[in-house]
Amino acid sequence: MVKEELHITVPNVFRCPISLDVMKSPVSLCTGVTYDRSSIQQWLESGHDTCPATMQVLPSKDIIPNLTLHRLINLWIQSSTLRPGANSPRLLPATSPAISGVRANLLMEKIESQCCVESLSKVSEFVSYCEENRRFVVRFDGFVEVVAGVLTSKCVEIEALEMAVSILDLILSENGVKERLNKLILKSNRESSFLSAIVFILQNGSPDSKVKSVRVLDSVALDSESKRRISDSQDLISVLLQLLQTNDDNNSQSLNDAVTSILITISVTRSIKSTLIENGVVDILSNSMTEKSLKLLATLSSCSEGRSAISSNPKCAAAVVEKLLKVSRAATEDGVAVLWSVCCLKREEKVKEAVVKGNGVTKILVIMQREGEGRVKMMCRDLVKALRAACKDMCLGSYETKTTHIRPC
Repeated sequence: MVKEELHITVPNVFRCPISLDVMKSPVSLCTGVTYDRSSIQQWLESGHDTCPATMQVLPSKDIIPNLTLHRLINLWIQSSTLRPGANSPRLLPATSPAISGVRANLLMEKIESQCCVESLSKVSEFVSYCEENRRFVVRFDGFVEVVAGVLTSKCVEIEALEMAVSILDLILSENGVKERLNKLILKSNRESSFLSAIVFILQNGSPDSKVKSVRVLDSVALDSESKRRISDSQDLISVLLQLLQTNDDNNSQSLNDAVTSILITISVTRSIKSTLIENGVVDILSNSMTEKSLKLLATLSSCSEGRSAISSNPKCAAAVVEKLLKVSRAATEDGVAVLWSVCCLKREEKVKEAVVKGNGVTKILVIMQREGEGRVKMMCRDLVKALRAACKDMCLGSYETKTTHIRPC
């Protein structure tokens, strides 16, 4: 007698984005994404500070039980209970949207000739479904070139541009895609139209499309020449800085982080750093200090123009001090580098006063104690010495930088 086998299709919303198994204890992060408790706890306990699905830096690692989803999963499990004597069910994923080679060719032809939004939408649905689909399209001859061509064509329909960056954003991690895009766009005569399309999306697209367009832009900045070409676009730089300056509740933190990341990426030469500084990037970062802001400030502080700009804005140093020990270890080290540059190299007295008033000395001492011998500890020692004169009212005069404890004031 043939045994009966039951296949159950599992709704995607019931699967953990990490394990891909049905969630036993669904919990949500502050980003709104829900995971199985054991999977996300393992991720966070491994030292990660980002949401695995969005890669957004987490301002809080608190997890909240998703009771509604938990009840729905339990009801679904109860409704799927097997009758006595049946085999254990085999769980299958939801049906994948299918695209054959012939269908893919037809879609590509429509996209290439008409910038067809409908065809782009179908391709976007296909590649967003699973990694296997993304690998399929990347291997498909001419696919990357056709989608990238939407951004370099005369097509000005915002929906088509948004679909194109969404597709490219999904396949960026596939082997060779970034290099192909770099060659197609920034090492050809299509550079100007590509950058214009990015500017257009940043000015008129949805917040999600803006994030994706910046990520695509960041991905093609693979070498110094590409970074220079991007930084030479004054319109693009102006729009990026404007997005940072106007970042508020209407813009997600992921957009802020994406913009700051591309500015970090292109800040490889003194001329590029000077361009950003002249456009007021230091003042902008001072008003919204994040971990990536600290990284960008540390990069800018490596040149004299950057140190001067930071020194002329005591609010900047105060914002850096306020973040120390409240951010990741790497970001704290970036903060120390910024303070060392302006207090020890620039020797700006007003900045020293701002650091002291913000309880910066105590924080620097704590950082110095937890560090082994190395660059960060050296900078902390230099900072303690440089700040002595500004600490007349603090009992720091007899402090020796090689001691292993902190004396209470």
